Amino acid sequence: MHLWDKGGKTRESLISFTCDTDRLYDARMAPYDIVGSMAHAVMLERCGLMTAGEKKSLLAGLARLFEEAAQSNFSIGKEYEDVHTWVEICLGEIAAEEGSLNDGRSGKKTSGEEAGVMDKRCPGNQSVTEASQNLSSDPMGNQIAITAAAKLHTGRSRNDQVLTDLHLYIRHHSYLLAHHLKALAEDFLGLSEKHKDDLMPGFTHMQAAMVTSFGLWFASYAESICDDLHILSGAATLADASPLGTAAGYGTSLPIDRELTADLLGFRRLIVTSPYAQMSRGRTERQVTGAIASTANTLGRFASDVILFMSPGYQFVRLSDDLTTGSSIMPQKKNPDLFELIRARCNRLQAVPAGVTMMTTGLPPGYNRDFQELKAVLFDAFDSITELVQIIRGALEGLTVRKDIMSNDSYNEIFSVEEANRMVREGVPFREAYREVAGSAGSGAFTVPSPSQYTHTGSIGNTGTGLIRERMGKLIGRFEAGKSPQELAERIIRAGE
Repeated sequence: MHLWDKGGKTRESLISFTCDTDRLYDARMAPYDIVGSMAHAVMLERCGLMTAGEKKSLLAGLARLFEEAAQSNFSIGKEYEDVHTWVEICLGEIAAEEGSLNDGRSGKKTSGEEAGVMDKRCPGNQSVTEASQNLSSDPMGNQIAITAAAKLHTGRSRNDQVLTDLHLYIRHHSYLLAHHLKALAEDFLGLSEKHKDDLMPGFTHMQAAMVTSFGLWFASYAESICDDLHILSGAATLADASPLGTAAGYGTSLPIDRELTADLLGFRRLIVTSPYAQMSRGRTERQVTGAIASTANTLGRFASDVILFMSPGYQFVRLSDDLTTGSSIMPQKKNPDLFELIRARCNRLQAVPAGVTMMTTGLPPGYNRDFQELKAVLFDAFDSITELVQIIRGALEGLTVRKDIMSNDSYNEIFSVEEANRMVREGVPFREAYREVAGSAGSGAFTVPSPSQYTHTGSIGNTGTGLIRERMGKLIGRFEAGKSPQELAERIIRAGE
């Protein structure tokens, strides 16, 4: 069933190729599409393009569809081309049946048990349907509801609909990812504070170079996550702009109020020019996947460190048995497969922005169906990075550090800088101290000194975890606009009463 159907016949193979896989991703956009339709309905009524009764009918019907779309097993059937088609046609089916609270397929009202499942899926003080009860309590004829369903697409196109859905999705999932990253950074900071006095070798050119600590190692990854949050917040800000009302990319002659729908959906600003709404397709996704790629770089580097540091030549860290795998032929093996796969998946994610660029380079002005392919890339990137963060958080629980590493005589010479610094404090010019220590180290006469007390920020004695936490708190505050579809639906329904 197609909204553009004019009575002709389209090849089934074409429909299958263009829609089958896309429906899977559209099902995930459904809650966002529905709240966009709710905001659009409220706006149409206030602009005189729909009656109050039609608006109430639409909001009640959309609330029912929202509860259905929020269930974990929700899918869009093959009889619908996409999520927009599903919403519009199902609203008509609801209107054609007795009452606006039936689900439009079986005529069966949602049971208390089913409602409970829905509420768990979309947590809040009440379900969206409950929030809409006073909208649907007034008697209304089926004809009003049928007319309302037919009016919903007034002044908009699927082009601005899907872009609105994606912006809402990106904004919300950036918020969720940011909080996952904050939790991981807190884990790293906790480990940093726990191991601030546990020394380890620092390396340059793959050679032991200077003394450092596990505290600094862990803290460095917390700080890297702060940078990733900074980049992600910029990408989320790009998505925090409403394209709704730009229609196919050239606006509409109908007297709509774009500022109203932007406000109802919690957007901070508009995409001002209608053509730019479609021009921005690919740019926003590229920035978001770029932020995800940056995060993947951080996580992949940590995985590489763990793999290296648990290898026989290092043995700085150990993994619990439940975090390693074995060999089919070598009984002694304990392999870091988990971290190797983390590294591989992180490397794969770092290639995603290039793929987005290639899909959208050289396209002509306006909407192009090429954009459809961006959904799979975007959703998969969010899924993958979220899973990786959660996996690493769990793995940190089974990671232990060796506190006796520096007792290995092979690391004695890394204290040479400490000896040079001791001489500097006694008044010897650094370059002279450098040459003297270099000579004694080369001759084997070098005596290992006690480590100097580091005091500056970001050193062994002052890892700066408090500053990292302070920065992270400010960065997380940038994501507070990422409201869930549940929150938006309840807000819009209240505005429509």
